Amino acid sequence: MTQSSSPLWNSLTSGWIVPPDWLADRLDDPRITIVDCRFSLMQPDQGREQYHISHIPGAFYLDLNQDLSSPVEQHGGRHPLPDPAVLAEKLTAIGVQSAAAGQEPTLVVAYDDSRFGFAARLWWLLRYLGHDQVVVLNGGLKAWQEKGYPVSSEVPTARTGNFVPQIRSDWVVSMETVRASKDNSGVVLVDSREAERYRGEREPIDPIAGHIPGAVNYPWQEVTDASGFVQSPIVQQQRWSDIQDAPEIWVYCGSGVTACVNLLSLAIANLPQGKLYAGSWSDWCSHYPNVPIAP
Repeated sequence: MTQSSSPLWNSLTSGWIVPPDWLADRLDDPRITIVDCRFSLMQPDQGREQYHISHIPGAFYLDLNQDLSSPVEQHGGRHPLPDPAVLAEKLTAIGVQSAAAGQEPTLVVAYDDSRFGFAARLWWLLRYLGHDQVVVLNGGLKAWQEKGYPVSSEVPTARTGNFVPQIRSDWVVSMETVRASKDNSGVVLVDSREAERYRGEREPIDPIAGHIPGAVNYPWQEVTDASGFVQSPIVQQQRWSDIQDAPEIWVYCGSGVTACVNLLSLAIANLPQGKLYAGSWSDWCSHYPNVPIAP
């Protein structure tokens, strides 16, 4: 975990993940911004609708399509990375202070109800923009409610923050870079989708089934158990044991969203920072037949 001058951040002991009990004790802490990241790929309005029905008190909502992605184009995938300046404005409006602004940085707590599938996107995006002070709520909203903690339908008023992005541009790789990686023996390309999609047996979203030639499969759902709680650091380390010595690990999924769960896993395992092919399979197959596809 990256250290900072924030006493709150330095008090964390579980590296990138916090339990519901920890957050419940700090709901009123002005140094914390809570973000609800619930979303459904098949029903894009569902997450926002659920948020307005009930959410963790004080939580703001950021939508995968509208806030955590930029508009879809012919290429670039189904969820292109958001414009850093636009996202910075939205983070400022929910009270996030960045270290680059010269003040104590805000700790962002992200949660969803999808085994980190969308919360990890915000976790990665904040760090990509230079803000390491972000954690994911273990077990998501379900775990929060099972503990008997309160929920609310009240939308919090806007807060004043100051988010100054410092982009870590070397954390992402393009389609061209991935395509050229076949000549780089030091790169391991990881497909984060379910095994059936990796093998081309099922493709519920994108127009072509299969995977990028040479990629190995590490399904993102393995990062958590069936209840949505993160597996231990030892289990995370064991997941990556076959490729942990690779000079570089690049990850992708369908559209650069759930691949972030694997990047979170690498961080929990205390392994070197992986890189994201943000366009992922939806970008890659949009270039077919000019790119190879493995069944």
